[in-house]
This record gives sequence, structure tokens and C-alpha cells, in this order.
Amino acid sequence: MKGFPDLPPLWLLACLLLTWALASWLPLASFAGPVATFISVILLLLGLGLIAWSASWFYQKQTTIEPHHTPRVLIVEGPYKVTRNPIYLGMVAIAAAAVFWHGALITLPLPAIFALILQRRFIEPEEIALHLTFGDTALDYISRTRRWL
Repeated sequence: MKGFPDLPPLWLLACLLLTWALASWLPLASFAGPVATFISVILLLLGLGLIAWSASWFYQKQTTIEPHHTPRVLIVEGPYKVTRNPIYLGMVAIAAAAVFWHGALITLPLPAIFALILQRRFIEPEEIALHLTFGDTALDYISRTRRWL
């Protein structure tokens, strides 16, 4: 759709809605229970915490957090020492939390599919933009820091 904002949180929302719909309409097999609920809460808290911590670095460095915009600073501190995409990793954790919350076996592949969408639509173009903007410094960072974990 032309003019539709292509933003990762909207893709996360779509993934969460699809998880809910599949769990509601096709509950073929379930792994729901107190352990799955506990895992869900932990994943949700970890995901939200990682997103907040990561986003705070954009604020501290006064650069754009929005995909498809050119950053002014290459952030390599905090969670960015461990993973190049902590915000996306947090979003995948939230998607996984929804899967565990609903406990429907049919929803298990959704976080992996969501991660693949993030990688193709956002991460790969962002890595190219980092290289174009920051040159060898970006290549060095990309070569020594994992994309996910």
C-alpha cells in the first residue's frame, strides 16, 4: 500500500494479531499451562526491557531510531556490544511471548517468520546504510558483533 508506514512495530502488531487469530480459530494442539505462562511473562519483560534500554541509546546519542532514515551516529555501546539489533530482538521476544501466552502449537513458527521479515525488510537495508554512512567503522562493527545473538 502506497503511503502505509512500513515500521517494525506495525509488523509486530500484525504478528501478535495473527498469533491471537490462529490460537483462537485453529487451536489444534496446545501447550498452555503455568510453565508456558511463566515463560511468556519472562519473554515479554525481557523484550520490553531490551527495547527500552536500546532505545535510550538513540536518545543519548541524539540520532534517529526510525528505520529508513540515515543515522548520524553509529551506536556500539550498551546492548549494541552484544547484538547489532537489540530492538528487533526485543520485538521477536515479544512475539515469542505471545506464542507462549496462547500456547497454540500452530503459532510456534510465527516468531521465526517475524524475525525473517525484520531481517529482510529492515536489518539488511540498515546494514547497507550503515556501511555507506560510516564506511570501514561500520564494517568493523558488523564483522565483530552478531546480527541477532
